[in-house]
Amino acid sequence: MGLTARIRTRDGWAVSHAVVTLVDMTGAQVLRAEADAEGTVREPQPLPAGAYTVIVTAVGYAPAAASVIVTAGGTPSGGGRAEVGTVTLARQGGAELPPPGPWTVDPAHSTVGAVARHLGISSVHGRFTEFAASIEVAPDDVTKSRVEAVIRADSIDTGNAMRDGHLRSADFLDVERFPEITYRSSGLTVAGPDRWTVHGELALHGVVRPVDLDLAYLGTGADPWGGTRAAFRASAQLRREDFAMNYNQVVQAGIAAIGTTLKVELDIQAVQGDSLPPQA
Repeated sequence: MGLTARIRTRDGWAVSHAVVTLVDMTGAQVLRAEADAEGTVREPQPLPAGAYTVIVTAVGYAPAAASVIVTAGGTPSGGGRAEVGTVTLARQGGAELPPPGPWTVDPAHSTVGAVARHLGISSVHGRFTEFAASIEVAPDDVTKSRVEAVIRADSIDTGNAMRDGHLRSADFLDVERFPEITYRSSGLTVAGPDRWTVHGELALHGVVRPVDLDLAYLGTGADPWGGTRAAFRASAQLRREDFAMNYNQVVQAGIAAIGTTLKVELDIQAVQGDSLPPQA
């Protein structure tokens, strides 16, 4: 075996579209090979003895390089082998994402919440208990990844039945006329070393507005049911008047009972694949 290498992300996932190039000390290309579906390169042709530089590239990742020494082998040609081992690639710009493909949000282990100011001195926390969402991580250009979500408006829960009834009324969500809240993304941009901005449109209370989500990817791991999960945290700020929810009550000193700005907070756990396993 002339050259072997394993190409992985920082989370240990295979980079199946990686390309490995071997150059000698003069800069001449000696070998070029593509990784297989497991992110592994196995080139059988023995290599001449000498010092080489291994360059690993992949779309969406920063290139990596390593030095290897090939000693004379026991083959008839006298060629040897280069065992590069595992090469770790970092996402271009330093931001990591989960492996490409479909992911399904697990509502049982996710939270879609909102926070509003009350009387200008405290916060009221609520959440939607019924929702479905999917994520598609693009394989080469992560800015083309997609997110879609549908939330049942009448599933709002703030821990107070009277308040929840008012929020479902025509003063706020008007769930009889607008039973669903939807979000569809249009793209992503890098916002920092470990942050992304998701651009998309939110349909709420019969109004469609562009809304950006500040997104952090928290990593991946195996679950007890044989699947793989990814965790995300996202947030956004909405103005109620942008979605034609103008109800308010002014108390003493001109203070509004309910703040005009809502902070949306999302803690998301997604399962790899286009459906949830029954154990989830």
